[in-house]
Amino acid sequence: MGRRIRELRGFDRNQVQFAEVLGVTQAQLSKYERGLSIPPLGVLLRLKHHYGKSIDWIVTGGEV
Repeated sequence: MGRRIRELRGFDRNQVQFAEVLGVTQAQLSKYERGLSIPPLGVLLRLKHHYGKSIDWIVTGGEV
């Protein structure tokens, strides 16, 4: 999941900017991207809304 979150962030945003969009701290985003923490549903929903990816893709890498 961390790799997919990092993929959504892309190269045009740093962690601080992306964390602001998601409503989390840069430190927490770093934990998500490194796979040390699992984002709560609210963060997954914000990713879905802002980037048009399904929660299934974000979590598992697959589509339903």
